Amino acid sequence: MIPKTWSGSIQGVEVETVAIEVNTYNRDNPDDASPRMAIIGLPDAAVRESRDRVGTALRLNGVKIPTGFTTVNLAPADLRKSGALYDLPIALCICAFQREVPIQRLLEYMIVGELGLNGEVRPVHGVLPLAVHAKSLGLRNMIVPKENAREAAAVSDMRIYGTSSLDEAMKILNNPEKFPPVIVDIQEIFRNAVRSRLDFRDVKGQNSTKRALLIAAAGRHNVLLIGEPGVGKSLIANRIPSIMPPLSMEESMEVTRIYSVAGLIGNDGELIVDRPFRSPHHTVSDAGLMGGGTGIPRPGEITLAHRGVLFLDELPEFRRNTLEAMRQPMENGCVTIARASGSFTFPSQFMLVAAMNPCPCGYYGAKGHKCRCSPMQVNAYRGRISGPLLDRIDLHLEVPALPKEVLMSAHNGPSSEELRQQVMVAKERQMFRFKEMKIKDNSLISGAALDKFCALNETGKLFMQRALEVKNLSARSYDRILRVARTCADLNGHENITDAELSEACQYRAMDQQVMPQEWG
Repeated sequence: MIPKTWSGSIQGVEVETVAIEVNTYNRDNPDDASPRMAIIGLPDAAVRESRDRVGTALRLNGVKIPTGFTTVNLAPADLRKSGALYDLPIALCICAFQREVPIQRLLEYMIVGELGLNGEVRPVHGVLPLAVHAKSLGLRNMIVPKENAREAAAVSDMRIYGTSSLDEAMKILNNPEKFPPVIVDIQEIFRNAVRSRLDFRDVKGQNSTKRALLIAAAGRHNVLLIGEPGVGKSLIANRIPSIMPPLSMEESMEVTRIYSVAGLIGNDGELIVDRPFRSPHHTVSDAGLMGGGTGIPRPGEITLAHRGVLFLDELPEFRRNTLEAMRQPMENGCVTIARASGSFTFPSQFMLVAAMNPCPCGYYGAKGHKCRCSPMQVNAYRGRISGPLLDRIDLHLEVPALPKEVLMSAHNGPSSEELRQQVMVAKERQMFRFKEMKIKDNSLISGAALDKFCALNETGKLFMQRALEVKNLSARSYDRILRVARTCADLNGHENITDAELSEACQYRAMDQQVMPQEWG
């Protein structure tokens, strides 16, 4: 019987099954007993190098290398394999060929791990999605590096064995009853996890901005903050996740899987329980933001912000093509990266929060500061953000500078927990409203659902007709105003959208009208 076990190949954020088979024979000269090894099945450079790591580790752990020609097959043959996670299963298959471990037992396990030359087992990326995939295959046993054991144990009904060495992995396969599997209480971890301590009470004043961000968090609307340097745009943006609803257990597992693939989970393997907050620098590349890279694409910043907040500070400083690439993911909630080897889809349901100055020097319209920019410079600066991208941002907020009496006063105002409770009440209304649909947030209402859930009375229709004429709104901007008004109504406890809520939603479109002054001081 040919030794065989199971592993996996991470394709984007999904996993494909990989079967590992080993056989040895004297291919050319029966008298030639020198050991040789070949790994087949579309391996990349890291996988091909496994033969040297595995060979050395086996020798140093007292396992005799099979004589003749050893073929390691990674099936299916047309699926590209990458990374060093196949070291341990390849080594254990060779051990089974040499009768060091039971051949039949290998078929009951999914095995992943990188080997050091001395047989040390090192951690790998993507163990959580691999464990989820193993369970879907009907496997209930998994051998992983010890540092990844708690991460894999987040999957229920799985026996996870953590190992720090090749020798220990062999002992587990020979006598699994002597090695208790790693067990973690996910509910306990979820309840006791240390959450972010950022609080909106740290933000002085800015009551109108806080109200707008409360609306944004309740409906997961995209936001653009406009204000002079130092008014607190970044301070405010960093605290937005603290007023968003907590991640559910399902969402937490979903986000943790993404971070596992990206290699951003620590050795403690704890679940991610806070809404992600990603803030890439404006020099980020297209691949860094959208995902990509050589070989199998890796998740980018918009995927790492899934179920959370993507904060783009100094928005006009980002490259135009980088910003434009976000338009489709913002609409569809996912990004698809096409390669010659196939297409890879990454989730990207994030809330975009962007910040910018009103002009290149930052002080256009500021009291006490003289703006040094010409009208042409201001228009060119704002023109770096395209109309189609602005259309996809629901709320454009002008963040004012604080008066000195507010700046010198004590911190006060509602805490993040108080604001979160209001958001949760509005979310409960949305969940009840959309219980028969796939919609989760007001920002996702479209088509016939928009006519049903955002219906206007006669005065509301007249109001919006006037707004369309004055602001010259696009069809997308019109729809987004209705969605924001729907969220305002949910926060106010209204079943139908009122004229006041329509008016409030319209005032959050500061960038729809850009009137440059005729005279400059």
